[in-house]
Amino acid sequence: MRTEMARRRRESELALEAVTTTEWTAIETAPEEDDTLVLLFMCCHPALTLASAIALTLRAVGGLTTAEIAHAFPVPEATMAQRISRAKQSIKESGIPFQLPTSEERAQRLRALLHVLYLIFNEGYTSSAGPHLQRGDLSREAMRLTRIVHALQPDDAEVIGLLALMLLTDARRLARAGTEGELITLARQDRALWDRQQIAEGVALLSAALPKGSSGPYQLQAAIAAVHDEAARAKDTDWPQILALYELLKRMSDNPVVMLNHAIAAAMVHGPSKGLELLRALDSDARVANHHRLDAVRAHLLEMAGDHDGAVKHYRAAASKTLSLPERNYLLMQGARLSGVDGQE
Repeated sequence: MRTEMARRRRESELALEAVTTTEWTAIETAPEEDDTLVLLFMCCHPALTLASAIALTLRAVGGLTTAEIAHAFPVPEATMAQRISRAKQSIKESGIPFQLPTSEERAQRLRALLHVLYLIFNEGYTSSAGPHLQRGDLSREAMRLTRIVHALQPDDAEVIGLLALMLLTDARRLARAGTEGELITLARQDRALWDRQQIAEGVALLSAALPKGSSGPYQLQAAIAAVHDEAARAKDTDWPQILALYELLKRMSDNPVVMLNHAIAAAMVHGPSKGLELLRALDSDARVANHHRLDAVRAHLLEMAGDHDGAVKHYRAAASKTLSLPERNYLLMQGARLSGVDGQE
């Protein structure tokens, strides 16, 4: 695998050469399917675990740094570097050719591919590090590739769900940052800036996916995004419905980010003490115990509960852990607001 974006061209040439190899069955490439998508399928190698395939693909094809991938999972950067290194070695030792997948193999690798696109979109929508809140190039590329996958698999409910999730989430992009690039939370956003055309398309896709069978995680997340998008004002948000959807998501996965969001929804329905109670279960979870999001959510719920001293402490703790400058500035400002001091530190 190539680990630098400058090597993409040679990988693309290798993929095109493999198409002409008669001893292997090539995938039926649709006219609109491009080399990037072909490479993504190729990187979901059968010698790898799902997590390793996703990590390696994000690094080699998605162009994310090791730190950004570690943030997406979330695990320490050193752990992710070792995982990517072992993934490369596993491919080398397996003896399995690095080739285009057959139609059957492509179906088997689809779930890994969808997760890769999901993580690339997330990194574009909220950058894990650096001076900018968003990286529109990444989120747009993820959406473009997901549209191609949808054209190839128009009846797959989770493909539809992922595309709907991206559309419904990205619809808020223009309202998420102020004129200086500062973070604007969902509750404070100018909803007139939301892209109603994208929202309508996302809702239509989601409505088409739901009758196709049991709902998967992308459909449920899209449904949550739709509930937020359809509320005319923040106070009109149907939090009981969002809480119920997070309950379903929790049954599918022990993802700590889902648990964090579930705690917020529970606090909005049952009060901050319930949310804080749910957060305590995450204090011993190594995946999130030292992540800034846990401190940020706890600070928000403590503020809701009227514990301003505790909220200031955790806002500052969260600010010290994030590598995103807009997030850091926002968290410091929240702490300063509650402590009554100037926000410049």
